[in-house]
Order: sequence, then C-alpha cells, then structure tokens
Amino acid sequence: MKSILITGCAGFIGYHVSKLLLDRKYKVVGLDTLNNYYSIKLKNNRLKNLKNYKNFTFKKVDINNIKHLNNIFNKFKFDTIINLAAQAGVGYSMKYPEKYFNTNIAGFFNICSLSRKYNVKKIFYASSSSVYGDSKELPVKETYTTNPLNYYAISKENNEKTAHFFSKISKINFIGLRFFSIYGPFGRPDMLIYKLLHCNEKKKIFFLNNRGNHTRDFTYIDDAVSIIWGLMKIKLKNQNEIFNISNKKMISLKKLIRLMKYENVKPKIRMRGFQKGDIRDAYGSNKKIRSILKSQKFTSFELGLKKTLLWYRNNKNKF
Repeated sequence: MKSILITGCAGFIGYHVSKLLLDRKYKVVGLDTLNNYYSIKLKNNRLKNLKNYKNFTFKKVDINNIKHLNNIFNKFKFDTIINLAAQAGVGYSMKYPEKYFNTNIAGFFNICSLSRKYNVKKIFYASSSSVYGDSKELPVKETYTTNPLNYYAISKENNEKTAHFFSKISKINFIGLRFFSIYGPFGRPDMLIYKLLHCNEKKKIFFLNNRGNHTRDFTYIDDAVSIIWGLMKIKLKNQNEIFNISNKKMISLKKLIRLMKYENVKPKIRMRGFQKGDIRDAYGSNKKIRSILKSQKFTSFELGLKKTLLWYRNNKNKF
C-alpha cells in the first residue's frame, strides 16, 4: 500500500483526517510547517498523538518550497494527496495577504505541478464557504457564482481554478471541499467557539462583530472527516468536483452565545459593528454530498457543541 500525503497534518482538520486514516491502517506522510499563526503548543500536542502511530511519517516542510516538496514526492510516490495546508483566518488576510499567496496559492500550485510530474491519481483540497461571499440566495449551492470578499477567500477561489486547470492537462482527479465553519475537539483557538471559551476562562471581553447578527453553518469535525473518508472509497463520474461540507443549519451567533450560557460559559460581551471583509450569513446546501454519500449523517449543533465543550474542559492544558 502506497502512503497518503496529508499536508497541514498538525492543523485542526489535518490532524483529524490523519488520525482516521492511521486508525484504518493507512500509511500517512504528514507535512506541516508548525508556524506560529496560533498556538504551537496545540499543534505539537496534535502531532505528538500522530507520532504514536508506527504507520505515520512526519516531515517539517513548507509546501511553498518546491525543492523540498519534490524530494518528498520522489521518495514516496503517492497515489492520493489530501491538501489541508493553508494560512487560515479572514481578518488576518486583510493585513497580511502575502502569507496567503505564498502558502494557499503558490503552495497549492506546487502540489498540483508535482502531482502531475509523479502521476498522482487523486487530490483532495480544502476550499472554503467564504468563496461565495454574501450570497443573496440561501442555502448556497456548488453551482452558484463565487464572489470572494477577502484575500483568504480569493486564495481559495484560486485553488478551485488551479484544480480545474490541472484536471484538463493531467489525469488527476480533483475533489474540492468547501468547508463551512468546522468545529470540534482540538479546534483552532482563533475560531469563534474557542475564542468565547478563552475569554470566559481568562475573564476577558469578547468583541461580538455585527452585534451578533451573523449566522453560520457550523459543521462538526467528525462529519467533515467522515465525508472525506466516504469520498476516498468511491470513484466520481467527473474528474473535477467540488462539494459543500455543511450541516445545512443556520445558527445565529446570538443563539451560539445563548447555548454556551446554558453550559456555564458566560464571557463578557461587548457589541461592535460589522467588520470589513466579513460575511453576514453562511448557509450551505449539502444536497450534492448527500446524493453521493447516501448514508452520511450530520451531528446536531447542540450535541456537537456539548462534545466540544466537554473536550475543552478536559484538555485546557493542550493550548
């Protein structure tokens, strides 16, 4: 069995995908730069868990470094790649767009170029619900026109166009994953739920954008990973496909804060206005993925939130 390459293996989604495949006895080669965008301690704790598996190989490699990346491709000869390496964060992209170009755009191009050179058969890659922008028609479907409002979203839209291009000049199958507000255990501390938990723990003020009038389509990590696993096991009709990875539930930020209060998470909230580059409503149709993976189930937000809070309370030291 050939190894599967997972980039961003010490990241939130990358860690969970890596763990699932390792549990299923796949050989996994994980790449990560372990940058300091958020807690390196958290990334190292994820990585520590992965290194307990004998079928896991870790390489500290930046996908923007094509020379080092080429050495990895040449050594392992992958059939499948799951590209989850990316500079995350919407607000951060407004300040440091060059970081998003280097990793999200140039890095993904390197992955595609080397995959063509080394005859990789299938590439999964992380896109984002943010490519839709502020769509007037909800829930958004994969066929809708994209309208990115920030450079993070622009970089993800570019990934989709790059995948389309390489699908035309190679035999690689591309599967784009438009993730909608993935949350759960081992989540990023810069994400909303963990920000609220941190402010509650440290007795800091939480600044609530748009006075809490945003809505999000929170999708539990186990569901997202299950979808990737399901797509790995089937052959798709088209060489280039894109799927919404969404729970298809609109949850207002006000409701999130109310539910967290029931769980005794009560940070001090200070309302503020709409932030430039942000998206008011994110709500995705999952009809397409349900038609492909007919048995796919989705975790209710209430249950997923309880599981996330329970994990956090038992693992605060990992941050």
